[in-house]
Amino acid sequence: MVRHANHDDHQLDSLLWVRRSRTVGVVLIQTSFIEPPPRDQPIGAIDLWAHGRGLTHFVGIDEAGRGPLAGPVVAAAVCLPPGPMPGVLRGLNDSKQLSERRRDELFGAVMNTARAVGVAVVEASVIDEINILQATLRAMHQAVAHVEATLSPSIEALFVDGNRTLSERHEEQWALVKGDRRAWCIAAASIIAKVSRDRLMLKYHERYPMYGFDQHKGYGTVAHRRALLACGPCPIHRRSFRWQPPD
Repeated sequence: MVRHANHDDHQLDSLLWVRRSRTVGVVLIQTSFIEPPPRDQPIGAIDLWAHGRGLTHFVGIDEAGRGPLAGPVVAAAVCLPPGPMPGVLRGLNDSKQLSERRRDELFGAVMNTARAVGVAVVEASVIDEINILQATLRAMHQAVAHVEATLSPSIEALFVDGNRTLSERHEEQWALVKGDRRAWCIAAASIIAKVSRDRLMLKYHERYPMYGFDQHKGYGTVAHRRALLACGPCPIHRRSFRWQPPD
C-alpha cells in the first residue's frame, strides 16, 4: 500500500489510496478516503491528528544546509513518543526560530526521549555530483533507513518538510511546506539536523580556520565570501554553487 500526498496542493481535498491484491489473476481494488492533516493550526495539531487516527510510529523528516556555499547537507528523521508531549520537549519549533542555546537543549531532550532518531550526512563533493535537491533527498532516505533499522514495529507514516515526498517508500506520506512550524515530529527533526550540521561545521573550522565556519556555518556571508576571494575554495566548498564577490 502506498499513500503519497502533497498536503499543500489546494486541489487535494482528501487522499485516495488503493490496495491491490492478486488471487488467481484477479485484481481486487479497495478504496477509501483520508481527510488531510489540519491546516493553519498551532504546531502539534498534525501530530495529534495522526495520533487520533491510531498512528503511533510516524516519523518527521527535515534537513539543514541546502543553501550554504560549503559543507554537507544533513537530514534527520525522528519518531517521538506517543501521548502527551513530555515536559522536556515543550517549546519544540522550527530550529531557525530558536536560539542556539535552546536548540542545544532541545537536541539533548529529543535524543533522550525519542523512540528513534536517524541522521544522515551527504558531503559537498556528492552535492556537486548529483545536485543539491538529489543530495537532500538521498540524505532524507538514509535518515529514514536509520530509523527503520531501530524502530519496532515498523514506520506507519512519514511527514516530510517541504513539497516533496520520498520515492520508493511504501508508507503513507505527507509533504508539508513549513512543516517544521506545524508538526512536532518535523520540528524535532529540524533541530537534530541543524545542531548536527552546526557541530560538523565547527570541526571543519578547526581544519580550515581562515574561512570562519564557526561563525557562518558555510553560508554566503560577506565575511565568508571575502575569505573565498583571499584564499580560494577548500575541499568542503561546493564548486557547483555560484556566488557573488562582496562589494
